[in-house]
Amino acid sequence: MPENGLELLYEDNHLIAVNKRPSDIVQGDKSGDVPLSDRVREYIKSRYARPGSVFVGVPHRLDRPTSGVVLFARTSKALQRMALLFREGGVAKKYWAMVQARPPRGEDTLVHYLTRNPGQNKSYLADQPKPGAQEARLKYRLLLSLERYHLLEVELGTGRHHQIRAQLARIGCPIKGDLKYGARRSNPGGGIHLHAREVCFVHPVRQEPVRIIADPPPDPLWDEAMRRLAAPPAGDPGPAGLLPPEGLPPENAAPPSVEHAPPPAFPD
Repeated sequence: MPENGLELLYEDNHLIAVNKRPSDIVQGDKSGDVPLSDRVREYIKSRYARPGSVFVGVPHRLDRPTSGVVLFARTSKALQRMALLFREGGVAKKYWAMVQARPPRGEDTLVHYLTRNPGQNKSYLADQPKPGAQEARLKYRLLLSLERYHLLEVELGTGRHHQIRAQLARIGCPIKGDLKYGARRSNPGGGIHLHAREVCFVHPVRQEPVRIIADPPPDPLWDEAMRRLAAPPAGDPGPAGLLPPEGLPPENAAPPSVEHAPPPAFPD
């Protein structure tokens, strides 16, 4: 349930996760809009009657047009450790992307070499290594096809600037609403159909596995995709990847295992 304008996904004494809307900014910028970090801080102050200043740290970010899971740290210890997990590949991230064209393969691994242009706030890709470029790697699989759009699940291997947007556009599959990377038209409100669906990690303090899942924002296209995913035709398991693996734990809970790089060893 939304609380103080926030859709809370997970909360404990060290971390809090919210479901970001496409219009939200994670941290303050030149727009002057109220960032999620400030709204989370106000929620904590109000909910727990905290006097004075409240610590809220930002271990990672999502682009403003993107929706989905955003984690915040409630302590400096959690911030330091979560930032390290994100930096060293200790957080497994899955995104959903609604794209204009069916991809050339049902699933594939994409590897490109990315250069960021800060002046344009845009990334460019090359097929071969070049000076100043960073490797950008992801895996995608087709979850389902709607009448005019196709839903992909994307697993990030690296976390580069606009990586998913640029790499999917490179294979002829721009994300719906993403004019910067070749979409036919913008979405109302300026968001794009890219959603941070899931994060999995080992809790930086409790050392327990955590899995957090966010539903996409209300929207006719997302709503239809969710309906199709939840109710495949009788006797038909649906497209590859449609059904969860056997034994998958409930959403926003600790899974039996998390597929990502081993976490750093933290002292108590």
